[in-house]
Amino acid sequence: MSRHGKKANPAPGPARTTVTVCRGCCCGTSAKVPRLDHEAQLTDLRTTLAGVAKVRRTDCLDTCERANVIVIQPSAERRQAGGRPVWLGQVNDPDTAADITAWIKNGGPGLADPPDILDLYTFTPSRRVRHELED
Repeated sequence: MSRHGKKANPAPGPARTTVTVCRGCCCGTSAKVPRLDHEAQLTDLRTTLAGVAKVRRTDCLDTCERANVIVIQPSAERRQAGGRPVWLGQVNDPDTAADITAWIKNGGPGLADPPDILDLYTFTPSRRVRHELED
């Protein structure tokens, strides 16, 4: 608390990567991807990346044919270093999620190369879809 009885604003922390996890109409549903515990995947990402990245859940990213979709967005600082958002589709098993978290812990986009296996999951969405995520 400040001397005026108000909560003091916390000091800003280091800029972090943002991990956006689609949980809309197809991603995150047992009907589309029945063998995955969707809530456990989201919880595991949040737990594993606590203090390293901001993990957020969002509605449909309009790339339903690639369910489950995760987007890794570098911080502004890492964008200046050359990092760009990476879209990953069909992230439907724990090993892939573990590869993603290991990459982010090593620096993620702009600082570390992704594991080669993630090339199998990487895709480029339409400009319209990319723009909607950035808004």
